[in-house]
Amino acid sequence: MDEQRARNLFAAGHVARFASADGDAVPHLVPITFAMPDDATVVFAVDHKPKTTANLRRLANVRANPRVSLLVDDYSDDWAGLWWVRVDARATVLALEDDRTGVAVDALVERYPQYRGNRPAGPVVWCTVSRWVGWSAR
Repeated sequence: MDEQRARNLFAAGHVARFASADGDAVPHLVPITFAMPDDATVVFAVDHKPKTTANLRRLANVRANPRVSLLVDDYSDDWAGLWWVRVDARATVLALEDDRTGVAVDALVERYPQYRGNRPAGPVVWCTVSRWVGWSAR
């Protein structure tokens, strides 16, 4: 799959799986909502949905080990329509005063109507893409 098709498929996804690892390389995988403010960036934020703690493992992992992957896929019972796209990136937990925080939150609000009345106020993770990898049955 060429890089542009991979970007387009990824961008059309509604949810991604975010993979990170701590300093000891212990993996952690969670679903996230995301936005792409440009072709080389994927962002997400800690939002108002209930969490068991404010000290999220994904944030601690990014601070300890910024190498992450994100996966968007489409499953169909017709296996001829299967595809997946993985992004390898370097992630950063942004400070609230970082100009990119506003860019990221604005992109999330534009993408998800659920955020329009309740903008994400938690930390933002900015993922700078280093590689697009994809596969499609077609």
